[in-house]
Amino acid sequence: MNPEAKQIVSELRREFYSLFAATMNVPVKITGASYSSNSPIASWVDNKQRLNYVNVYAYTAPDELIPLRPFILRLAINKSAGRIAIVTKGQECRGMNRVWDFELTLLPGEILDFLPWIVSLVKAYDKNSLSLLQPPPHPFEFIVPTVGLLNEAWTEKAWMLTNSTILN
Repeated sequence: MNPEAKQIVSELRREFYSLFAATMNVPVKITGASYSSNSPIASWVDNKQRLNYVNVYAYTAPDELIPLRPFILRLAINKSAGRIAIVTKGQECRGMNRVWDFELTLLPGEILDFLPWIVSLVKAYDKNSLSLLQPPPHPFEFIVPTVGLLNEAWTEKAWMLTNSTILN
């Protein structure tokens, strides 16, 4: 990833996590990982005392070898919950939430628009009520897995950019 893309991801992540924490109405802990390969995450404890987290990272980005590679982000909720270690100091919980996860692939210019929708998604899962889910700000499609739940989505623009790059 080139330095400009790294800076953009860092700024968008910081802004998204800050706004997410302010909007959630529950304590949200933002961890920093500036000197490690792990990216910072925002974590919170749900009403069943399970630890949840959201992670924003670059899915693809331009670099020195492929400067025209599309710049696409991924927003993951509870993805790989069994494979990461989160420090829970100050967060009383009964373990990681392994009940649900979600991944949204989108363009950098779309991520902040999705903040209210992501918060409504988290609250809908927490309260087991899809009536709390707001309409998404940009069209997206669920990726249908061969096994399991519909837990991966791509915005139309990210999908088109990825597929047009592959075809060229």
